[in-house]
Amino acid sequence: MTEKKLPHDHGQKIEKSLTCMPGTEDFQTIADVFKQLGDGSRVRIFWLLCHCEECVINISCMVDMSSPAVSHHLRQLKTSGLVTSRREGKEVYYKAAETEQAQLLHHVIEQVMKITCPDL
Repeated sequence: MTEKKLPHDHGQKIEKSLTCMPGTEDFQTIADVFKQLGDGSRVRIFWLLCHCEECVINISCMVDMSSPAVSHHLRQLKTSGLVTSRREGKEVYYKAAETEQAQLLHHVIEQVMKITCPDL
């Protein structure tokens, strides 16, 4: 990014910081990750998979949703890289990805839970 001359000088010297600002595509990637967690059911499934590895049937039972609905959410979480799967025979097991991104989001969810739901 080239250095920009801003129309109004407020004495903040932010122009130099703008040269380090990530591009629009980078912010869209971040927004896409947050979109995954914009659905309460997906957050719940992701949180659960941060604590255990499970199959769709058991996840469905734990979150009181249909298997097709859980599969839909798992597909989205997997596409975003937040969840991984492994096959054992006919059974597929899901868990949170062992990535820095997934672990950070799990930590954020835990902290927000403490702030917004202190009685838990």
